[in-house]
Amino acid sequence: MPWGRLGGVDADAPVPLPLKAAETTAERPWPVRHLAPKVAEYVARMPPVWVEGQVLNLKRWNSLLFLTLRDTDLDMSLSVTLPAVAAMSLGERFADGAHVVVHARPQFQPKKGTLGFSADRVRLVGLGELLARIEHLKGVLAAEGLFDDARKVPLPFLPGVVGLVCAQQGDAEHDVVSNARARWPAVQFEIRRVTVQGPSAVPEVTAAIAELDADPRVDVVVVARGGGSFEDLLPFSNETLVRAAAACRTPLVSAIGHHMDAPLLDLVADLRASTPTDAAKRVVPDVTEERARVVQARSRARAAVTQRVARESAMLEHWRGRPVLARPTTLLDPHEHGLHRARDRGRSLLDAAVQHAATQVVGLAAQVRALSPAATLERGYAVVQGPDGRVVRTPDDVAAGDRLRVRVATGELAADVVAP
Repeated sequence: MPWGRLGGVDADAPVPLPLKAAETTAERPWPVRHLAPKVAEYVARMPPVWVEGQVLNLKRWNSLLFLTLRDTDLDMSLSVTLPAVAAMSLGERFADGAHVVVHARPQFQPKKGTLGFSADRVRLVGLGELLARIEHLKGVLAAEGLFDDARKVPLPFLPGVVGLVCAQQGDAEHDVVSNARARWPAVQFEIRRVTVQGPSAVPEVTAAIAELDADPRVDVVVVARGGGSFEDLLPFSNETLVRAAAACRTPLVSAIGHHMDAPLLDLVADLRASTPTDAAKRVVPDVTEERARVVQARSRARAAVTQRVARESAMLEHWRGRPVLARPTTLLDPHEHGLHRARDRGRSLLDAAVQHAATQVVGLAAQVRALSPAATLERGYAVVQGPDGRVVRTPDDVAAGDRLRVRVATGELAADVVAP
């Protein structure tokens, strides 16, 4: 039975330790020297396992190789020891960045409290197997619609700021920047220099894309890398990086390797450029070409306007040469003559009507004068009116003493009735 000591108890008095971990308490804990062997014993019962990862920090010490086996998708790693003879057949291919599977048994080192793996076999992941995995991932992402043309957005005609993700040292940055500025000198760049191959490529490129996508000044993002082997370009077919590119809201251009290389990033990007130089030509217009297009458009517009004016002028001359437009009054002459005849006839008819009416007026005036009382009075007759203004026609109409009004041709006079 394990024994220990408790604080406040005689140092010479042994105290039994709990048999199980569940029985430990703050008052009755396990000392480290007791726990570490138990963990080592538990780990030692685990069977060996085949583990896949990427080789990092490969070092040799005597007959042993020490390396870190890193997951290619997540930032997780394991420490592995391997006999040098187990990797002898791989030669120089077994180096940092190599994609391998190792047969290893977990080991817990009680003194350091660390977990490691002791491997006895190692094998490189073959090119065919990598291609098969990429094809499988390609099918999965295609089924999710990440490669659909409907998701792709057009690039802006003239971006103000271009975000560039490129290697810390390499020709890709120079190819993109120099060619873009040669085409449009005013273009600006926001550059993120990252590792573009090896275990650090995926997290660094992913972080750079996210950072540029979050920058409101950046109008388009270009991920550029020069050529390389198939293994060098594997990070750009990594699921984590491809999904980060698909989530980028800013238009993204993939310019990875040469025109024959086709990582999965090309399929999810909004535009695939065959080379970094081609990317520079795609993201900005050529100021010389645009100026030539403007000049050509102005020339075409001027020629079109000139031709239209000439055509319309010729049409006007044609119509002006027609008799109807040469002497427009030709059509009006017959109507003018008819109008004049109608006017003269109207005048004649009106004169005749007026003359006839005047003759009638004279005759009627004579008749009126003949029938007028004034004419009768001129012949010596008079009109006598009684006091009430009525005409006296009989003696009975008046009485003695009435004052009468007598109207003659040239005036009137008053008269008194002496006797009726």
